[in-house]
Amino acid sequence: MKTLTTFLILLISTMTFGQTIINGKVTDIKGEPIPGANVYLDGTYDGDTTDEHGDFSFTTEETGAQILKISFISYETKTIVGEVSTLHNLQIKLREDVEALDGVVITAGTFEANDNSKVSVLNSLDVVTTASALGDFVGALQTLPGTSTVSEDGRLFVRGGDAEETQIFIDGIRVFTPFTPSTNNIPTRGRYSPFLFDGITFSTGGYSAEYGNALSSVLLLNTINEPDQEKTDIGLMTVGGSLGRTEKWENSSLSVNASYINLAPYLAIYSDRNDWEKPFEGAQGEAVFRQKFEYGLLKIYAAFDTTNFELTQEDINSTEGLRFKLKNRNFYTNTSYVSVLGKGWTLNTGLSCTIAKTDIGIVNDAINDDENSLHAKIKIKKRFSSRFKLNFGLEHFTTNFDETYASEGVNATYGYINNNSAAFVESDIIFNKNLALKVGLRADNYELSDEFQVAPRVSIAYKTSKNGQLSLAYGDFYQNATSATLKFNPEVGTQNTKHYIMNYQYVNDGKIFRAETYRKDYNKLIKFDTEFASFDSNINNSGSGFAQGIDLFWRDNKSIKNVDYWLSYSYLDTERDYRNFPTQSQPSFANTHNFSAVAKYWIEDWKSQVGFAYTFASGRPYTNPNTTQFLGEKTKSFNSLSLNWAYLLSPQKILYLSVNNVLAFKNINGYQYANTPDMNGNFARRALKPAADQFFFVGFFWTISEDGTDNQLDNL
Repeated sequence: MKTLTTFLILLISTMTFGQTIINGKVTDIKGEPIPGANVYLDGTYDGDTTDEHGDFSFTTEETGAQILKISFISYETKTIVGEVSTLHNLQIKLREDVEALDGVVITAGTFEANDNSKVSVLNSLDVVTTASALGDFVGALQTLPGTSTVSEDGRLFVRGGDAEETQIFIDGIRVFTPFTPSTNNIPTRGRYSPFLFDGITFSTGGYSAEYGNALSSVLLLNTINEPDQEKTDIGLMTVGGSLGRTEKWENSSLSVNASYINLAPYLAIYSDRNDWEKPFEGAQGEAVFRQKFEYGLLKIYAAFDTTNFELTQEDINSTEGLRFKLKNRNFYTNTSYVSVLGKGWTLNTGLSCTIAKTDIGIVNDAINDDENSLHAKIKIKKRFSSRFKLNFGLEHFTTNFDETYASEGVNATYGYINNNSAAFVESDIIFNKNLALKVGLRADNYELSDEFQVAPRVSIAYKTSKNGQLSLAYGDFYQNATSATLKFNPEVGTQNTKHYIMNYQYVNDGKIFRAETYRKDYNKLIKFDTEFASFDSNINNSGSGFAQGIDLFWRDNKSIKNVDYWLSYSYLDTERDYRNFPTQSQPSFANTHNFSAVAKYWIEDWKSQVGFAYTFASGRPYTNPNTTQFLGEKTKSFNSLSLNWAYLLSPQKILYLSVNNVLAFKNINGYQYANTPDMNGNFARRALKPAADQFFFVGFFWTISEDGTDNQLDNL
């Protein structure tokens, strides 16, 4: 018996010799136990899972210094390095993973419209399948709160700001001439097709210190980093045609897209209110080349377009009408490079060049504009941890603008060369999953006005519940005067505004609700004492103004099967004293109330997506010279209901139809009054109506791709 006992003791000793017990408790920072956490020695099979009390215990034969890892979903992984013999009775606290999907996100003033962000109000598909957008990303963004409906213009008017106060960037680099030029009462369009973009960030205010020279808004467009496959896209439309091709190689790819638009055949069937000598004709081409390196990505984007038209428009002061002709050529190229430098450092650099030539004829006047612009930028990002990131950079803008004017023996030239340099720094501080702070500072040197402006920016966000959060933002913003002013007085100063924003956002299972209130105070707006800025104007910075309001947004794609819809409402209270205003007034581009409703329904049996978009906007101010009030009357409200239908003839062939303003609402954009009164002392007027009450579009789109299922639904 004694021998057996001795044998068992020796056996147990042999089995336990060299083994060490590792144990402890895992809790959160509040001391609450975390059950189910994984605790293990890195590089071994030795480990345990915490019980309902957060306790763990396991043995190991490893010796010396080891790495103990503790991980659990939505918490940061913790690493402990030490001698095995010291890894007992551990009290381990895990911090929440601030980069988890349910973490706080700063949203004040910003709409994400892409597939890669934590919270997207829209996705890339939505931007171009909205019924009223007609394939233009700006048209889709006009269904979001914060924008005003100025149907005769086509650009973005944001929160009481003029369209010139919104700047557009591609891959972080400035686009100086983002819209095709047009004439009165014919809306312009964005130059760049959605074919090559996969992400859009639309900031209606309070945006990053990285972006300057914009008083109201910035729109960031990001080209596709890497196409998923090779394909060819063909489009045949009632207004023209398009062709696109994507090629892929091992570490590079090339996407090209070309389109041709000619409205002559369409206008032969559906005439409008203009007398066209030469209907609108335009050609456009774009290309993106991408080259991947071991630690970086190079992208080269280039776009060229040309437009040409000639028409005569009705004019109350001329029985012959107002003859207008325009020819525009525009080239834009953009090179960007992103590289991971190691140890948390990232380099972003880019360069853009714009060459724009516009020839305008108005009756007997000839105006020729040449603009050459350059933007160079370098940004460095340092990720110290998931809780602290720092961005800083430098950039330089150059614009050379020349204009020649000729009219019945009178010849004049105007122009300027403008150089702006800027530096910016910004940090993201994430205290925990519920609280985040962004603090930035931007410094700009404006050469023409000899000004040095410093603009602080700050945003903070706090999660009020699992699905809701509150955000606040403040910022100073400066902007040069436009070329329409600088060409006559290059030394006029910069304009300024201050943004104050409060935002609440709720996101839960396919539903999103946003409510945002804001205040903008304008200072040093451009003023002049003539009808339009001209060589004999007294141009100064004595203007001022304000804009304040509430924006509401609701989206739901889960409650009704196969239905996705969103609703937007904006209330805007704004007045400004600028240009030739005799007093502070609501400008003619501002609507007090704007409402949009967009819906899409997928009909499986028909293999079709049908959609509608309804827009309502209250009337806009205009001046009636038969009264004594400046901008004292308002047009009737704007209404438009648009429908579209995309039918899949086969997985890669789409028949697409759309009708804008299907109910043919008789909208009025404003009024033109006679220059002189009649015999009774009254000024006659005519209504400024859209060129056409409705627009019909039919297209056939065919994709030829490797997988046989890809199509152009996301480009319609």
